[in-house]
Amino acid sequence: MSNTDFPDSELQREQEFIDGLYARVDALRGATETSVTDALAQGNTPMQARLERDILVAERSGLLAALNAVDGSLCFGRIDLTSGVSHHIGRIGLRIDDAEHTPILIDWRADVARPFYLATGHTPMGLRRRRHLTTEGRRVTALHDEILDLGDATRTGFEDPSGDAVLLAALNSARTGRMSDIVQTIQAEQDEIIRAPYRGVLVVEGGPGTGKTAVALHRAAYLLYEHRELLAKRAVLIVGPNPAFLGYIGEVLPSLGETGVLLATVGELFPGVKATATDTPEAAAVKGRADMADVLAAVVRDRQALPDPVIAIEHDREILMLDDGLVNVARESTRAAKLPHNAAREHFEGHILNTLTDMVAERIGTDPYDGTNLLDASDITQIRDELAENPEVWSAIDRLWPRLAPQRLVADFLADPGGYVGDEDARAIRRPVTRAWTVADVPLLDEAAELLGEDDRVARARAERERETQVAYAQGVLDVSYASRTYEFDDKEDSDPDASEILSAHDIIDAERFAERHEEDDHRSAAERAAADRTWAFGHIIVDEAQELSPMAWRLLMRRSPTRSMTLVGDPAQTAEAAGVGAWADILRPYVEDRWEHTRLGVNYRTPAEIMDVAAAVVRAEHPGFEPPSSVRSTGVRPWVRATDDLPGAVAKAVEELTPAEGRLAVIAPRELHRRLAAGLDGVTAGAEPDLTRRVVLLDPRQAKGLEFDSVLVVEPGRYGTSDLYVALTRATQRLGVLYTGSLPGALAQACR
Repeated sequence: MSNTDFPDSELQREQEFIDGLYARVDALRGATETSVTDALAQGNTPMQARLERDILVAERSGLLAALNAVDGSLCFGRIDLTSGVSHHIGRIGLRIDDAEHTPILIDWRADVARPFYLATGHTPMGLRRRRHLTTEGRRVTALHDEILDLGDATRTGFEDPSGDAVLLAALNSARTGRMSDIVQTIQAEQDEIIRAPYRGVLVVEGGPGTGKTAVALHRAAYLLYEHRELLAKRAVLIVGPNPAFLGYIGEVLPSLGETGVLLATVGELFPGVKATATDTPEAAAVKGRADMADVLAAVVRDRQALPDPVIAIEHDREILMLDDGLVNVARESTRAAKLPHNAAREHFEGHILNTLTDMVAERIGTDPYDGTNLLDASDITQIRDELAENPEVWSAIDRLWPRLAPQRLVADFLADPGGYVGDEDARAIRRPVTRAWTVADVPLLDEAAELLGEDDRVARARAERERETQVAYAQGVLDVSYASRTYEFDDKEDSDPDASEILSAHDIIDAERFAERHEEDDHRSAAERAAADRTWAFGHIIVDEAQELSPMAWRLLMRRSPTRSMTLVGDPAQTAEAAGVGAWADILRPYVEDRWEHTRLGVNYRTPAEIMDVAAAVVRAEHPGFEPPSSVRSTGVRPWVRATDDLPGAVAKAVEELTPAEGRLAVIAPRELHRRLAAGLDGVTAGAEPDLTRRVVLLDPRQAKGLEFDSVLVVEPGRYGTSDLYVALTRATQRLGVLYTGSLPGALAQACR
């Protein structure tokens, strides 16, 4: 039915509702902006004005941020109950500012909205009708009604007999280079996962196109709604395979009104380090092995040295000798405390100082006639204090139990790994100290940080220095305020005797209290604070492409989830990384044994049946029992395969043929061919982080993971492993082409006949 056939009254009623909704939203925005402006104008000092502004922003920032993110698409549906009540469903919930706080828009995550996703003609869940609203900005452009109470003869003229029109329209729409939310078309099997219990580990397995990433993101939004108080404090972490993927999914949660989530790759989870270099597959596999934890522990233990053979310390014109026996007693006693290396240093220092104190006391305090010690406790304390001021003592301690930084420890180990790993592994991971970090290095850094810990005396000293700086700054602010007041009232005292009685900031607060008030004003979100804190414990963690993570990466993530509240998303059939664990049981057994839930998505919404049949044949050639997800649609367009002697020219010609009038095309090719191919493609750059919003992008199979495009051109499939080829073949929503110069994988050639 075309828009011109819509009954005007029904369409007008929905448009009036939308207009009223946005009138309230605009009023809220206007009122808040006015309040902030007034607060700034009323402030007597910049500090006071900032405080007024922060209070107002804190009161409404969450709602306003959500409104700004979903502007133009607040409402997408309506449910009419058999009781006669109707509810409009939207991306966020809104209420009238009256005594009852009457809801005017129901959040899609609320229980009352659940029949919108689950009701069927067989199980109507109290619904008479389900309506989908299609909007462009603030204008209603289409309505689609599903009748669930077949006994109700009322019709609107918008009935969709199949109930699939909205879903198919979303599946066939042109891609933009950014993932869209699926809040309007969530299917029943997806809804069950989204609303699964918060606690514990949930594994969501699904083949290409099953919507597992979208489901995981909507699950994050649901958990933030259902457990707002907890997760607002502890934050949700979403881990993706690469920066391009995070950019691709980055607008989904804001479109659902959620902005307080940290999105990161594993390479971004060590504060202060950004992984920019690339490992060879062999190096990544070695670094990712679980036994690297033991290797790094051995590296740390080797930094806890013994004298070779002695260390001579000059003190008070005497020579004190620390031999390996004495130091070993101190070392083993310190190790027995089972503290991280840097935190244990204080114990080691105490042992060494006590040992040296005993040496000095024995030399100067022993009666030469009867061997008794003539020193009392105060004498012993004085000797120890004097030793603690001797630079040679601290030089010896630094040699024997040095303070270590994770970056330096790992860099030194990778520069000279011999003796800790086998010769072949050492050759694979050896690198210069000055080289940039890789993604596989970050779990090593995190492991090193865990082994080393922090000497909190250093942190306390740093905090005290920062506090002194803040107090000094606060005193300066007060001094400026006092000087300004003195200047203002000097001229008034003669004419107004009471002027000198007016209080100033100096009269009611001192610098220390002033500094304390403002050092507590941390206006960062929980996600921002978590990004800067390696030891942060997240309320929930979602991992996409989870099968690709190495055992060392899992150690890093599990430290950030002490409650083991996690959603893991992936597909073992797409495991490509040499360090990837792949099997869910192997991933989880060391941490939760068998206490985890598993669910599988079996419907492919992205990939047409014609393309899926070809991709599945490639995997079945290696794994005969493989069962792919079932495609919900067919386009009637089969993939094509062509041989060529001029690869750059053939690619350029195929790009012209496959690029859709609207939407996006991906050229997926081995990384070593990118520079040659980019030279023949307008606006395509090799080697840079791909901009997925461009009409044509050039990727390798690993970069294409989790992404989708209207059309895909796969180049030189014979150079891919089975997993990479399966990924490359399943990225298209409409058309697929394959170009090759040498030989074609047998299974692919047979499937494309």
